[in-house]
Amino acid sequence: MGKLTAAAIVERALEIGDAEGLDTVTIRRLAADLGVTPMALYWHFKNKDQLLIGMADHLILGFGIKTEDDDRPWPDRLRELVEGLIRVLRAHPCAKSVLEQVDQGAVPSFLAVWDLALGLARAAGFTVEECCLISKYLLQSAISIADAPVHFRSRHTSEEIAEIVRVKRLGLESLPADQYPNLVEMAGPMVEGMAAGFYDSFGVDLVISGVEALAARR
Repeated sequence: MGKLTAAAIVERALEIGDAEGLDTVTIRRLAADLGVTPMALYWHFKNKDQLLIGMADHLILGFGIKTEDDDRPWPDRLRELVEGLIRVLRAHPCAKSVLEQVDQGAVPSFLAVWDLALGLARAAGFTVEECCLISKYLLQSAISIADAPVHFRSRHTSEEIAEIVRVKRLGLESLPADQYPNLVEMAGPMVEGMAAGFYDSFGVDLVISGVEALAARR
């Protein structure tokens, strides 16, 4: 085996987290999988918290952010930012859990995305306070949109996922129709989901359109 790198460590950690859940990612487990001693990992990450920050940074690092010589309208750039973040996070079922367990302000690649979101909101004419809220809502929306279609993949086989969905749908369809007519009617798409393209585009349209509508009032 060649020289152990931080990238190799976090990539394996993400593979384990995606397949078995984030709780199974430990220094000892990683060392065993990579064929090294735990001390070899401590050269790169002194503890689990630092490892999680490394995982979070690696998750978002693949999202190339264009900041220079970009004169496109701010709504186009903001949409691209949200769509890009969804795309890179979608590849990892454990992404949302990773980002929830770290101080996002300690993740360099997340800071770059956050800073761009703030700048674009400022370019739209919002106040400093509004920019802070808009950036937080947008980034959290992107994380949630990316998570929903992959949420059950971690730690579950396809058969188990199908059973989870079946039970949830049956639970909604079994509700009293006179009290919850809409939940009963829409149980299928509510639980089973819908085409990924439609799911993503509608979600992004919803959040970006809200920002555009607010900006238009200025």
